[in-house]
Amino acid sequence: MAEMTKEQTLHWLRNSSGELATSTLARLEDTLPWYREMPPSRRSSVGMVAQAGITSFIRWYENPDSSPWIASDVFNAAPRELLRSVSLQETLQLIKVTVEVVEEYLRDGSKQLQEAILLYSREIAFAAADVYARAAEARGLWDQRLEALVVDSILSGEFDHEMPSRIAALGWSGTGDVAVAVGTSPRPVDVDPIRRVARHMNADVLIGVQGSRLVVVIGHRSPEEGDSPADAIAFAEIIQAMDEWFGEGPLVLGPTVASVLDAATSARAALSGFAVAGSLRQPSRPLLADDALPERALAGDAIARATLITDIYEPLREHPLDLLSTVWTYFETGYSLEATAKELFVHPNTVRYRLKKVADMLSFDPVEARDSMIIHLAIILGHIAERSGSQASKKPTLNAGSR
Repeated sequence: MAEMTKEQTLHWLRNSSGELATSTLARLEDTLPWYREMPPSRRSSVGMVAQAGITSFIRWYENPDSSPWIASDVFNAAPRELLRSVSLQETLQLIKVTVEVVEEYLRDGSKQLQEAILLYSREIAFAAADVYARAAEARGLWDQRLEALVVDSILSGEFDHEMPSRIAALGWSGTGDVAVAVGTSPRPVDVDPIRRVARHMNADVLIGVQGSRLVVVIGHRSPEEGDSPADAIAFAEIIQAMDEWFGEGPLVLGPTVASVLDAATSARAALSGFAVAGSLRQPSRPLLADDALPERALAGDAIARATLITDIYEPLREHPLDLLSTVWTYFETGYSLEATAKELFVHPNTVRYRLKKVADMLSFDPVEARDSMIIHLAIILGHIAERSGSQASKKPTLNAGSR
């Protein structure tokens, strides 16, 4: 064979291509476990790639300037789904085995032919890397658009039946509680460190950029073996670790909800808190949205108003010790124990005891300045809601003269 001309070598290679392909598939079966475990249809596709590689080598040997067409010659022979089921590492293993078989088969060939095999194997390896890089880039752009769509849906609260499948397509691994954080968006936005922090803290994230806002949906992953749900890292701690990748200004964390499909509730609270964060003299970072309940309520947030009523006003109203009248009178008499006791016809120690009961029950102390403002606002909102409800329940009647 060493004395053959190039034309004779090409003729011999074309006649031997079938035998080379058969030997290559046998070697793949013997040396690559992942190939043996493939279903027959996938193995057939891999065989098509190996056959295309050998055929492409013959064409390339005939015309080395055709190297730009290697990728289309080889990888277009297989279905597109093969690219998703066979990794780049496995593809390189496939190339290595094929080249080894060809080298062994042609070990007595000319030096020029052996050098051509080495050069072609390099070209095909680079071509494979290029194919996978393009596929990864295309998938990354698609994932970015899909993730932006999902985050927009969470912020707007407009879900459809396709929402769970979209979230699953993004590889969402959060299976537990979820919270939404809203902060300012830096320029440029680098989301990779945020994802790394999430993985390190056993969480998953969905990230969206909306103009000057950076929105991060955080979800706890399933506990590791031996861990309990109580071992999950608090969302406030997770967002604190992500703080440096947000821009300057407010960073607000919404309340915890049961799942990602309930994230709209947390998002609305976070957005509302973000809007009013500037009204706080020294807002914490991150600021919990529920720590800005009074400001949110005054700004027209219906959820904040309902929370103040149900969590503060109603428990005060329903308590048997008449805590509602006691604390309301305490506020309107200038925070005076004596004046409150005098108006309620009780001893000042009784007022002091009731105020202590309020602090224990609500976790808001009426003696503290901000807590008293929150409780007072909840009482006002509760009475407004009750008055509005009673007025709405009265149906207007027509008298005889108005008919």
